Amino acid sequence: MKWERIPLGPLQTNAYILSHSNGTCIIFDPGSEGKKLVDHIEKQGLTPLAILLTHAHFDHIGAVDDVRNKWNVPVYIHQNEQEWLGNPLLNGSYYFMGGEVRVKEAQHVLTHEQKLEIGEFMLQVLETPGHSPGSVSYYCEEIEAVFSGDALFAGSIGRTDLPGGNHAQLLRSIHDKLLSLPEETMVLSGHGPETTIGAEMDTNPFLHGFE
Repeated sequence: MKWERIPLGPLQTNAYILSHSNGTCIIFDPGSEGKKLVDHIEKQGLTPLAILLTHAHFDHIGAVDDVRNKWNVPVYIHQNEQEWLGNPLLNGSYYFMGGEVRVKEAQHVLTHEQKLEIGEFMLQVLETPGHSPGSVSYYCEEIEAVFSGDALFAGSIGRTDLPGGNHAQLLRSIHDKLLSLPEETMVLSGHGPETTIGAEMDTNPFLHGFE
């Protein structure tokens, strides 16, 4: 099992492909440039099984329907943001792009922390709100990695000045849910390079002094 990061769109939002040796894969946060992403998946000879969204800001959802329409795969989103997919005011595209991003409804609405078993993939859903009210992270123990969306970055944390953002809540989510993972866990963020839980515990200035 392996992962690949593909930065997409003007904000270089990281989409991730988690693939199995049997040729199946899961797509995390297909944010934009749908044709580019679909072509890449096809060239790799992969068959997507699902789309998992860490949250529903426009730069993380813009290519959802391109991937879904190509392979007829289900989409997973937290219940606190299920209405954001089709609402440009909520997903932020109305304000940031001068255009509108609208995505069809998700087939699976996450209501609590749970284990997901999708084909050969086993993932733990962690509720990590703060950047947005429905932000979740997906921990894959087998590859020792967590797909953290815009909760935690290398040397930084997600912004909390957007609607539904809450700085104190984000710090609590990171402390309780992400920093409790093994220190060697790779953090695969929504923007920028990968890091590890241990590195962020040691060097991330936003996390120092938090109790």
